[in-house]
Amino acid sequence: MGRSSKDKRDIYYRQAKEEGWRARSAFKLLQLDEEYNLFEGVTRAVDLCAAPGSWSQVLARKLRTKEKKEHVKIVAVDLQAMAPLPGVTQIQGDITKLSTAEEIIKHFEGQSADLVVCDGAPDVTGLHDVDEYIQAQLLLAALNITTHVLKKGGTFVAKIFRGKDVTLLYSQLRIFFSRVTCAKPRSSRNSSIEAFVVCRNYSPPEGYVPNMSNPLLDHSYDVDFNQLEGSNRIIVPFLACGDLSGFDSDRTYPLQLDSSKEYSYTPPTQPPIHPPYEQACFMRKNNLLAKEDAPAASLDHALSAMQLSASEEVDQQPSTSADQRGSHGINATDLPTLTEK
Repeated sequence: MGRSSKDKRDIYYRQAKEEGWRARSAFKLLQLDEEYNLFEGVTRAVDLCAAPGSWSQVLARKLRTKEKKEHVKIVAVDLQAMAPLPGVTQIQGDITKLSTAEEIIKHFEGQSADLVVCDGAPDVTGLHDVDEYIQAQLLLAALNITTHVLKKGGTFVAKIFRGKDVTLLYSQLRIFFSRVTCAKPRSSRNSSIEAFVVCRNYSPPEGYVPNMSNPLLDHSYDVDFNQLEGSNRIIVPFLACGDLSGFDSDRTYPLQLDSSKEYSYTPPTQPPIHPPYEQACFMRKNNLLAKEDAPAASLDHALSAMQLSASEEVDQQPSTSADQRGSHGINATDLPTLTEK
């Protein structure tokens, strides 16, 4: 399989590269905005679980227009550092920590956000019940920090897996938002249980005090106890959004879509810098994967050589200005990111 094979199999991956997006997920937020007009009147936005940065890119391009460029503030949060984006402040932190929420508010000079988005998802295991549970906990963690940073009347958009217990999540969201809708963008594969909840008009219960130490859902996750029935069962509207006559994310397309324009391969906008799988790729390439007769000394020597090589690459890179550095003073040009989400 050549490097163009994925361009055939995933038209949105190909378009993302051609249009300069870091990941195909950018189209999901763009299509959600087409339906819900999410960015109207927004001057302060937060992107949770932001890496590799495609949703932050969308926020920057849509919000930082010439007229209000100076007034817009965007904060991207992720445990994994990512390459810098113009007009986006990066926080490398944990969304379950109160200190992260406080730092977001600090960047907004004491004000709350108008919009919070989260495209975070776990590394799926293939065990659907496990994946759905972990995704639900991630969504609730995003909702929890959102209650600390979102202004009343604000909007929250997050990825959700539509599993058998999804009504339990809907009931939690309806406690804090008067309008909750489940949306499926055209760029989201039909074969995936992924969808997005669009929660508008943030209005927490009277007397509610945000608290990171208390989970919103119980930890027992008893199947019978958590099944909501009757008047307690929340059913939210489901909407397919995006141009329904546009590209099908599950379909394979020819490389040459336009007969008047010849196809040419486009590399990813932001290739990985030091991804988590870098060491595994190095070991495989050098035939160092676990073998019974492989001497430990040779493996340690090879890994040390790889780390030395990486450090030399960093030393050879040109220095960066202060606005190219992350919020913790990290050289942002050396930070890892991904090319697909």
